[in-house]
Amino acid sequence: MKTGHIELARAQQDRWQTAYEGNPRLHGAEPSAAARWTVRLFEAAGIDDVLELGAGQGRDALYLARQGFSVHATDFSEAALHQLRLDAQRDGLDDRVTAALHDVRDPLPPADATVNAVYANLLMNMAFSRAELRSLVNEIHRVLRPGGLFVYTVWSTADGCLPKCTEIGDGLFAKDGFAGRFFDLDLIHELAERWELGGADAYEEGPEPRRLWRVTQAKPAPNS
Repeated sequence: MKTGHIELARAQQDRWQTAYEGNPRLHGAEPSAAARWTVRLFEAAGIDDVLELGAGQGRDALYLARQGFSVHATDFSEAALHQLRLDAQRDGLDDRVTAALHDVRDPLPPADATVNAVYANLLMNMAFSRAELRSLVNEIHRVLRPGGLFVYTVWSTADGCLPKCTEIGDGLFAKDGFAGRFFDLDLIHELAERWELGGADAYEEGPEPRRLWRVTQAKPAPNS
């Protein structure tokens, strides 16, 4: 990884830590539209345990737990995870939710082929280089069991926020101190190599509204 990416990653981690420390409900308490949709998908697939990457303060992790899933939530902000643990304990969900500090630029903790489903809402569009994105997707592929599902959401290049952002290189953009990437279909298909791409669905969420992609893909079963 280039030095610039290391510096950017550290700056973004500090930025998110400060934001979470300053607001225990930074993204609100209600689950995202992606989480509501994903619950139905996972239920239909008979999945009962989920690895959530980039869980933040846990609004989606707690929602998944309320729907009966066991959730292992990770994030690179200890402030965010502290709030998640407090809310899980308050709601009596600490037997269904575990929270662990982890930066997804590092190898994922689970062993090979041990995870049924991975969920990541607005994580993949954070300040990752394209090489880091490919490495992360490969790690998710490694830990999933054959047939396991990966659902992620990202900002779309059709989002109205893109023209208001400043390009900072490697396809990344910044606004108000936060950096990230907007996805087009070409990038989604590039990252879906070695996967069965179930769908790349455009949707809108929020008052602005934000335009996003919801991507569903599966790790192929042997001989599929």
